[in-house]
Amino acid sequence: MSTTAPPTFSEPAPSALLLLGQGRDLASERGVECTGALPDPADPDLVERARAARAALGDRVFVLGHHYQRDEVIQFADVTGDSFKLAREAAARPDAEYVVFCGVHFMAESADILTGDEQAVLLPDLAAGCSMADMATIDQVEEAWEVLGDAGVAERTVPVTYMNSSAAIKAFTGRHGGAVCTSSNAQVALRWAFDQVGGVDGSGKVLFMPDQHLGRNTAVLQLGLDPEACVVYDPRRPGGGLTAAQLDAARMILWRGHCSVHGRFSAQNVADVRDRVPGVTVLVHPECKHEVVTAADMVGSTEYIIRALDAAEPGSSWAIGTELNLVRRLARAHPELSVHYLDSTVCFCSTMNRIDLPHLVWTLESLVEGRVPNRVVVDPDDAHWARVALDRMLALPGA
Repeated sequence: MSTTAPPTFSEPAPSALLLLGQGRDLASERGVECTGALPDPADPDLVERARAARAALGDRVFVLGHHYQRDEVIQFADVTGDSFKLAREAAARPDAEYVVFCGVHFMAESADILTGDEQAVLLPDLAAGCSMADMATIDQVEEAWEVLGDAGVAERTVPVTYMNSSAAIKAFTGRHGGAVCTSSNAQVALRWAFDQVGGVDGSGKVLFMPDQHLGRNTAVLQLGLDPEACVVYDPRRPGGGLTAAQLDAARMILWRGHCSVHGRFSAQNVADVRDRVPGVTVLVHPECKHEVVTAADMVGSTEYIIRALDAAEPGSSWAIGTELNLVRRLARAHPELSVHYLDSTVCFCSTMNRIDLPHLVWTLESLVEGRVPNRVVVDPDDAHWARVALDRMLALPGA
């Protein structure tokens, strides 16, 4: 393709819009505050109100924006990034009284764990959860550990939890000798976990939560485990739907969880885009299904996807399998590329999209008025053990 060709961004028609990732609504459990003064989304002064509130607060507030967040919110973020990068950025700003996390609940929990007690972490809408994180509750995980104990395998199993999990599950992982991982360092984290129980070629096991696809893709494609050595524990079935013999033979015990957005992509999507766009490079997130990852040309975390397009040859064509807000932003940032959305349906993460401009304005104006809304506070004991699991991850090579 000539470098002088007009840039393109291919996505389905808006009529195909889907909002995914809702999961069950945990708003009442999280103590959502009344937002009776929430601004009207049609208010033409919302942008100016946000700017005025930011200016009034100055350095007292630090706003974080996740890559999947909508542009109307991202424009007010001091830093953008993935969940762990943003939590670390918050910890690096100890002078900020207020950390406004424009993301989802587990992300704000991680920021609260890593920031000082004198800092308040706020989530503009406490109903902004994560369907994947909500697929593993602490009660279910405790029960699963009992199942592993009854099967005689718990003592040679190390739990590893993805960053996309609740603080309570991160704490469980820390208490039981495990670590947290991100999509960027899952391979290193899993190798470390296996080393605690005899190595990748031994008989030890990893309980990986809550995303089965990231766990399977990492174990099979990066560590070389036999796919048959991976079993799926379903918390909705007695004993996880597994026999003691299956648990004994397994190396990877994968939690039955997934990302509602990345789980939509299919191998047929990959085949279709190759038919439509000759020479296209298909780049997907490792939360995609195994058959999608193996059909793609490249696979990597959100930050990896961003770096790949930053380094791409002008005029090249790319089909990206991740959340649409990010793909649109990448297309605008790289007019020299032909960027295509992998799915045949426009697909946003609904819970991430709960954090809209009215909620952000309400949060900032509340702070200006002296009220601290929607503060996310992790139980101190959970925070301690979750920090243990996070610190184990941070001690890994390259973390």
